[in-house]
Amino acid sequence: MKNKKKYSPWSWIPTLYLAEGLPYVAVMTISVIMYKRMGISNTDIALYTSWLYLPWVIKPFWSPFVDLLKTKRWWIYTMQLFIGAGFAGIAFMIPVPFFFQATLAFFWLLAFSSATHDIAADGFYMLALDSNNQAKFVGIRSTFYRIATIFGQGVLIILAGFLESATGMEPLNINVEANPEYTQSTLFIEPISNIESIDGDMHFISGNADLQIGTFSLSKDSLQLFLADIDSINSLNGFVETTKSADVTLVANKSWWTAYVSEPLGTWIQNTFGEKREIITESNLAGNIGVIPVWLSKMPESDKDIVLNTNMNRGDKSISIIKGERLVFNASNWNKPAYMVFQLDTKLDAKTTTEFKGLSGNITFAWSITFFLLAGLFVLFSFFHRFFLPKPTSDAPSSNVTAGTILSDFIQTFVSFFKKPGVGKAIFFMLTFRFSEAQALKLISPFLLDSRDVGGLGLTTGQVGLVYGTIGILALTVGGIIGGFVAAKGGLKKWLWPMTLSMLLTIATFVYLSFSQTESLLVINICIFIEQFGYGFGFTAYMLYLIYFSEGEQKTAHYAICTGFMALGMMLPGMFAGWMQEMLGYNHFFIWVMICCIIPVIAVMLLKVDPEYGKAKNNK
Repeated sequence: MKNKKKYSPWSWIPTLYLAEGLPYVAVMTISVIMYKRMGISNTDIALYTSWLYLPWVIKPFWSPFVDLLKTKRWWIYTMQLFIGAGFAGIAFMIPVPFFFQATLAFFWLLAFSSATHDIAADGFYMLALDSNNQAKFVGIRSTFYRIATIFGQGVLIILAGFLESATGMEPLNINVEANPEYTQSTLFIEPISNIESIDGDMHFISGNADLQIGTFSLSKDSLQLFLADIDSINSLNGFVETTKSADVTLVANKSWWTAYVSEPLGTWIQNTFGEKREIITESNLAGNIGVIPVWLSKMPESDKDIVLNTNMNRGDKSISIIKGERLVFNASNWNKPAYMVFQLDTKLDAKTTTEFKGLSGNITFAWSITFFLLAGLFVLFSFFHRFFLPKPTSDAPSSNVTAGTILSDFIQTFVSFFKKPGVGKAIFFMLTFRFSEAQALKLISPFLLDSRDVGGLGLTTGQVGLVYGTIGILALTVGGIIGGFVAAKGGLKKWLWPMTLSMLLTIATFVYLSFSQTESLLVINICIFIEQFGYGFGFTAYMLYLIYFSEGEQKTAHYAICTGFMALGMMLPGMFAGWMQEMLGYNHFFIWVMICCIIPVIAVMLLKVDPEYGKAKNNK
């Protein structure tokens, strides 16, 4: 049977995967930025927001219920309403005194609703499209998921910043310029006294709005002592909260694993296969710094705190603010200088500039409005998908579902997955297809950043951000879209080997970079483009196979289980990748990664794929 009404996949796939990506980026990224702006400590932010990832890890355990109860279509628009309710709850709770605990509770609701929405959306994708369209649009859905990530990390953060700016005093703009020609000493705290009130609107005053920093290096020991003095002054005057550092107790005795396994094995690997590079002791130098004092033009109301949050507005990420990014001013300290410290990347040796902007607006109002807008957006998503999602006849709940049958059906779902033909080979493929890529992925950024004397390329933070933030994303997106369209034309089986080799062999670009250690940014960008394009193009085959293996009555639950194996296949190799690189050095590590490509090649050789799956059908 065919649906009475035809729906173009373009009419619902973009919005569906925008709705899938936004809650994830809100929980993982936006929450961190919001809590930071509202003064929560880094320790608490890292601890509590990390736990929010749990629903996506354990979602296979309740995915069978999405198959058993109601339709995927119902789950999609219902979960979108729940996600909207979660965003609204966060917006309502931000202004309350106990906002941290209250918003975390709603983030948990949001996370579980979003993970359930992912299960339903991925299942619906497989039900609403034939195998050819599944192959064609797999790159499109990934692209719009990435757009959701960019929208969340970019547009929404900019919106919150704009609202902060619009609701507070005039922003404080600080321009920092790095230049090899500047040779002034910076380890000096400028004494400022006799600050008097200035008539007119209240605003922030900086001792120097245009900061110039030389690109030479400083002694780490001297810098630490200087920063300790800055912390002491800012804390003493009440600009920052005093944080207690946790006592760290070093355990003298080695563990059994270290004494008898990792250390002897590591020594043997290092002596036998390790790169023979001259060992250079770690430099005791740090990037140069610049200091700016800041104070208020007049006394604020006695019961009012004015918070100044300063972040990079635009420019080179090789210049960062390391002290004073959040300062609290009030009636008792308005006429005392608070100090901001800006630091250069140690490898920066050319002229560059960065603009920082300090905002003092109504932070709770700004973030409440931002989350209210997200809530409204998901209400719109819910109503749109309720009326415009197709209604495939295969999207139907299980019949005769009772409380007594749910548990048995739940167990049966997992049993049926492991009874699928070729399940052992399929699981081996899911776990090992990314075996080499997972190791490389953990060390690519450190390789680009590490100095040349230890085998890296010695790029600055800003250069790495440029390479991966523009060229890398572009190549990854284009590769994914092209991969989807060619797979739709020839089918998964035809393109399985080309995509596999594309994903694996392009890692050779890092073998070349590690041996050449080229200083040409053009060559580095070309290599990154090739590697990321190959990854985006080749990853299409992996995603299509997960969809292919999930086919059957319980495809939604089975696909969720497949994604669980995918996550495990990324987690395990990544755990020992750093240790392996330290034993081998970058040159031999990337050779090791290329040797590891043999394992996914063997996994692909063992697979059996229907030659017609994903292939365009001629309807003549």
